[in-house]
Amino acid sequence: MPLTRRSFLKGTAAAGAACAGATAATAEVREEKTLPPKALGLLFDSTLCVGCKACVVACREANGTHPEFNTEDKLWDTPLDLDADTLTVIKAYREGTGVTKDSEKDGYAFMKKSCLQCIDPSCVSVCPVKAMTKNPETGIVSYNPDNCIGCRYCVAACPFGVPRFEYDKTFARLRKCELCKPRLAEGKIAACAEVCPTGATLFGPVTVLRAEAERRHKLRPGERAFFPRKTADSTDVHEKPAPHYVAETYGLTEVGGTQMQLLSGVRFEKLGMPVLPKKSFVSISETIQHTLYKGMIAPAVLFGCLLFLVRRATNSEQHKTAEHDKHVDQHKGDE
Repeated sequence: MPLTRRSFLKGTAAAGAACAGATAATAEVREEKTLPPKALGLLFDSTLCVGCKACVVACREANGTHPEFNTEDKLWDTPLDLDADTLTVIKAYREGTGVTKDSEKDGYAFMKKSCLQCIDPSCVSVCPVKAMTKNPETGIVSYNPDNCIGCRYCVAACPFGVPRFEYDKTFARLRKCELCKPRLAEGKIAACAEVCPTGATLFGPVTVLRAEAERRHKLRPGERAFFPRKTADSTDVHEKPAPHYVAETYGLTEVGGTQMQLLSGVRFEKLGMPVLPKKSFVSISETIQHTLYKGMIAPAVLFGCLLFLVRRATNSEQHKTAEHDKHVDQHKGDE
């Protein structure tokens, strides 16, 4: 059989599947990573957000980024999504008449988008040069531009679409929220939480933030409730009727959990948050990778399979050529 493109691809796929099946069958999914001992994060309560975007401005000041203009008058900072200059953005949901806050029908709501600081981050797993790392104590996912080779695997791997690349610069790098690490070193808190006037964004230990989220879930809608500003244990509190929350805390279990917790009165998929499994992607992908490439057995087997296919096709062609030459010789002899 001649080696055609179709037969080559078909043989390659079959050989690859056989190799993957043989090795992956013995693989066991590695344990998911757990919350670091001093994990820091954010709690964002959509029902408290008024869309003032003070957090966006504070984030720009803390990270030295520039306003973005998406209107003709260019009077207001109007980022549409995360990018290399916008590490935090407030996005709005609206349905129907949009008159009722935190209502899915004829209502509106706000959602804060920034890095969720995954407990088992895909961006760290796929980075071939350790430009993306996760602090073993605080859990903050950081980026080192000196190590980066610009492959942008982290951009493709992040299930939340967070890391963004500076496509317009000669010496480009990636940008993402790193929870204001320089401010933390000075004893300050994340800028977005410090300036939030309603306490929609809180900063602190993840365990404390989760406890605060659980407290709010237990509130009865309409009852008198107190909400802290800046941090969950702050004495700076304000009072308002308890809102109605959807039952889940986003970030508690998604892809192994994140260090940013989200509360809302509107379903999270309506607010642009992806529906994700509980198990982290990398706990599965790393297991398969490490199993397939252990001792380079799978690549060697795959190479052997491809070599066999090529040799078989070559032998077939040689046999056909020999038969043809024999037929030609016989024809000349008859003449």
